[in-house]
Amino acid sequence: MCADMTETPDKPDYKSTLNLPKTDFPMRAGLPKREPGWLARWEEIGVYDRLREKQGRAPFTLHDGPPYANGHLHIGHALNKTIKDMIVRSHQMMGFDARYIPGWDCHGLPIEWKIEEQYRQKGQNKDEVPINDFRAECRKFADHWVNIQREEFKRLGVTGNWPQPYLTMDFHAERVIAEEFMKFLMNGTLYQGSKPVMWSPVEKTALAEAEVEYHDRQTDAIWVRFPVVAGDAVFNNGNTSVLIWTTTPWTIPQNRAICFGPGISYGLYEVYGRPKECWATIGERVVVADALAEQIFEQARLGGDQMVRRLTDVSVEDLQGLTCAHPLRGADGAAGEWDYDVPLLPGDHVTDDAGTGFVHTAPSHGDDDYAIGVKHGLEMTYNISDDSAFRADLPFFGGEHVIRPNGKPGGASKAVIEKLKERGSLIAMKRLTISDAHSWRSKAPIIRLNRPQWFAAIDKPVGDGLDMHGKTIRERALTEIDNVNWTPKSGRNRLYSMMEARPDWVLSRQRAWGVPLTCFTRKGAQPSDDDYLLRDAAVNKRIVDAFEAEGADAWYEDGAKERFLGNDYNPEDYNQVTDILDVWFDSGSTHAFTLRDREDGTADGIADVYMEGTDQHRGWFHSSLLQSVGTTGRAPYRNVVTHGMTLDEKGYKMSKSIGNTIVPEKIVQQYGADILRLWVAQTDYTLDQRIGPEILKGVSDSYRRLRNTMRYMLGSLNDFSEADRTDPADMPELERWVLHRLAELDQTVRQGYEAYDFQGVFQAVFTFATVDLSAFYFDVRKDALYCDGDTVARRSARTVLDLLFHRLTSWLAPVLVFTMEEVWLERFPGSGSSIHLQDFPVTPGDWLAAELAAKWAGVRGVRRVVTAALEVERTNKVIGASLEAAPVVYVAEAELRAALEAVPFEDVCITSQISISGETPPEGAFTLPDIAGVAVQFAKADGEKCARCWKVLPDVGQHSHAGVCGRCDAAIG
Repeated sequence: MCADMTETPDKPDYKSTLNLPKTDFPMRAGLPKREPGWLARWEEIGVYDRLREKQGRAPFTLHDGPPYANGHLHIGHALNKTIKDMIVRSHQMMGFDARYIPGWDCHGLPIEWKIEEQYRQKGQNKDEVPINDFRAECRKFADHWVNIQREEFKRLGVTGNWPQPYLTMDFHAERVIAEEFMKFLMNGTLYQGSKPVMWSPVEKTALAEAEVEYHDRQTDAIWVRFPVVAGDAVFNNGNTSVLIWTTTPWTIPQNRAICFGPGISYGLYEVYGRPKECWATIGERVVVADALAEQIFEQARLGGDQMVRRLTDVSVEDLQGLTCAHPLRGADGAAGEWDYDVPLLPGDHVTDDAGTGFVHTAPSHGDDDYAIGVKHGLEMTYNISDDSAFRADLPFFGGEHVIRPNGKPGGASKAVIEKLKERGSLIAMKRLTISDAHSWRSKAPIIRLNRPQWFAAIDKPVGDGLDMHGKTIRERALTEIDNVNWTPKSGRNRLYSMMEARPDWVLSRQRAWGVPLTCFTRKGAQPSDDDYLLRDAAVNKRIVDAFEAEGADAWYEDGAKERFLGNDYNPEDYNQVTDILDVWFDSGSTHAFTLRDREDGTADGIADVYMEGTDQHRGWFHSSLLQSVGTTGRAPYRNVVTHGMTLDEKGYKMSKSIGNTIVPEKIVQQYGADILRLWVAQTDYTLDQRIGPEILKGVSDSYRRLRNTMRYMLGSLNDFSEADRTDPADMPELERWVLHRLAELDQTVRQGYEAYDFQGVFQAVFTFATVDLSAFYFDVRKDALYCDGDTVARRSARTVLDLLFHRLTSWLAPVLVFTMEEVWLERFPGSGSSIHLQDFPVTPGDWLAAELAAKWAGVRGVRRVVTAALEVERTNKVIGASLEAAPVVYVAEAELRAALEAVPFEDVCITSQISISGETPPEGAFTLPDIAGVAVQFAKADGEKCARCWKVLPDVGQHSHAGVCGRCDAAIG
C-alpha cells in the first residue's frame, strides 16, 4: 500500500487523505557528532541534581571501585563503568534515589614510578628530592589524570556526581584512611613481624597479591644432596644423603630444614652402576619418595635396573630420627657460615607430585617454610637485601643479585649452582620453564623475601568489644560473606576460599606516595613487647586533625614527631614509622570516607552494591571486606556483582604487544558511545566477553533495527493527543494482546534490572520490539493507522503506540542513554525535558490476559502458515503483494477456527479476503511441518484494487469517491 498515487483522470490521487507517518527523527543516528550535545544539555539542565530532589524515595547506592589515575581508559574501564551506569540508571527509574559518586585511587607505586621515570630522564635522584616535593609531583600527576579520565567516563554517558568525586588523596580521605589504620593499632591487631612477603627487587617494596601477575620464565632446577650426619646406622654411614629439589637455587644458602610428607612412601636407594657422564658415585645412597624415584634417577642419568637398587623402606620414624648437614657445611672459606644441623620435619604441604618428596625449607623465603620455621623455632636468615643482592659479607656469594635492577636475572643462582658443583653436592640439573610471579607494574620477577613489615593479624581476637559474627577478622569475614548476595553466585565461593586460606594482611610499603602508617615505636623495645607500639588517643587525634587540614604530607614535615607526640612523650624515646600503607588499604577504606561521611552517602555506611571485575575478589572486594570487618565488624556491601575480562574477537587477551587492543575512544569516534553501551548490554558480562570490528558491526545492526522501531512509533504518533486515547476495555483483541505482552515484559524488565541481568532485559525488549512489534503488530496495524478514519481500531492502535513509546524509551534508557533521549525529545522537546527524569511507567496488572495470549498464539501460528504460502506465490510471480490474495485456510481444530473467525483474520494476514474452513484440505494444499492441522489453498482476491488502500474488494468503485472501497470512502468523508 501507499505506492505511487500519481493522479490520472480515472485514478484520483488520494495520498493526501492518508494518515502517513510524519517525523523528523533521522534514519541515520550520527551518534559520534550528536552525543556531545546531549551531554552538554544534561549538564545544563542539571539532570543528576534534579533527580536528587525527588522526595520520598528509598536510597540506592552503588559504591564505585576506584580506577587508578594514571592513564587513558581501556576497554575494561568502559565495560565496568557502563555496567555501573546501567545499575544506577535502572534503579533510579524503578523508583529509588540512586546515587553514584565516582572515585579514584590516587596513591601508590604506579604514580610514584612515573615520577621516578621523569626524574631519571632529567638525571635526578629521587632520594635526593625532599619527600614532600616528591609527593607534590605525585599529587599533580594524579590530579591531571583524574581530570582526563573524568571527561572520558562522562563521554560514555555515565551519570553521577562528577563535580564532587571521591579521591583517596583528598585531605579528608587521607585523614580517614589514617584513622581507620589507627583502629587496627588500637584494637590490637596491628603488629610488626618479620616474615616472607612478595617483594619486588626492582621497585624495592612489598607487593600485595593483587599487584602480582604470572608469566613464564626459565630457571635452573637442581637436585641437591643433603648428607645425613645423624640417625640410624643404616643411614648414618657417611655415604647417605636426603635428596631435595628446587627451582630457586639462590635460596639454598638460607636453608634451615628439610620437610617430608608423613603420608608419602619413601625408600632408601643405592647406586651400584653409573655411566661416564654422571654426577652420582658408586655406592652412594639417597632417600627419595618412591613415586618419584624413577624420574629422579633418569634425570641423574641412572635410568635402568642395572644402576640403582632399592634397599629398604624408610618410615616416618626413620625420617624424624635423621639429621643432615647443609651442602655448604665445612666449605673452605665459608667461615663456618653453614656449619649447623639441618633437621627433617613433617609438613602437610609436601607432596610426591614433583621433585623428590622432600622440600628444602628456607623460612625467609616462603609461606610454608615460614610456618614450619615458627612451629619448630628455626632461625630466620637475612642474607638478601632490598635489591635482592646477597649481603656483601656472605661467603662466596656476596653482592650477587637474584634479580638485577633492570628486572633481568642476576648471578645469584648461577653462583650457588657453581659452588654446589664444586662441592659435589648436585646429582642432577635441568633447565625448566615455569610460571612465576611478576610485578604487574615493572613486569619484573618478584621473590619471596623476609622483611620487617607491618601486618594486621586476621586470626587474633579483635579487641574492639564488638564480637560481631566472630572475634577475629577471618571469622567475621567468612560469616559476612554469607550475608552478601553474589552475582554470579560463584563469586561467593571464590572469595570465601581466598579468605579461608589467606595469611595476615601486609599493610606496609617501603615507598613515599601514600598515607603513612601513623604510629610510633618505642626505642629499645622489641615488637613482641606490650609497649612497643604507642597507643594514645590524644596523639591519634593530633595526627588526624593535622591530616584533615594539611593532608598526609604533615607526617613528613620537619618536627612532625615532636608535634604529634606533644608534651606527653619524649621524642627521643620513639621512632616514627615512615612506611606507607598498602594502597589496597586506601581503597578498602573508601566506604568510610565516601559512604559514611558524605551527605550523599548512606545512613549506615553500607553500599547496596559493589560492582567490579572478577579479579577484584583478590583485590577491592577482598581488602574492603577485611578493612570493614576489622573496624566495624560487618561487610561494607549488601550485593557484589562481578564481570569477566574483555578479550578480542578470537578470544585472546588484549595486549599492546600483540596489537589487538581496542580503545573506547576509537569506538566512540567511529560508532558513538551508545553502540559501545549496547555491546555491553548484549553480552553476558558475568563471563569473559569478546569485542572487535565484526562484533561491533553486529551490534550496530541491532541498533539500527531498534532505531527503526522507534522511528515508526514517532511517525505514527505525530499528532496524538489525549482526545485520541482509548480505554483498554474498548480496544480490539489485538491491542489487548499487545498490552498483555507489555505487562509480561514489565515484570521481566524490572526483575532483570533488579538482578543486574542487562543481557536478559535487552534481549527481551529487543525481541519484543523486532518480532512482536515490527514484524507483526506494526505490520498488521499499518493499514488501520494509514487508511482508517476516526475508528476504534485506529484510536486503539495509537493509544497502544503511546503506551509502547513510554515503556520502550524508559526501559531502554539505562542502556541507550543518548538515543532514548533523542527519541524522547522528538515528542517532548521542552527545555527541561529528559527521558532520564522519568520513571518506568506503572503497568496495570489487569493488562495480563493469559487466555487471550494463548488464543493469539494460535492465531499467529495459523498466520505463519498463510504468510509462508503466499510467499511461495509471490516468489513464483503469481502475485505481487499479499493483498492480491484471498486464500482458503483449512483448520482442523474447532476451537482454533472459532478464534480465527472472531477476529479480522484477513487483516492479520494482510490479505484482502480470507476464508476459514473445517473441511479436509485438498491435495497439494500448503502446510508447515511444525503447525499441525492447518493447510492453505491459494486463491486470488475477487474485485478491483482500491486506489487508496490497495485492497482488492468487490465493492471498489461503487462509492461516491472514484476507485475506492467503502472503508476508504468513509475515511475520505
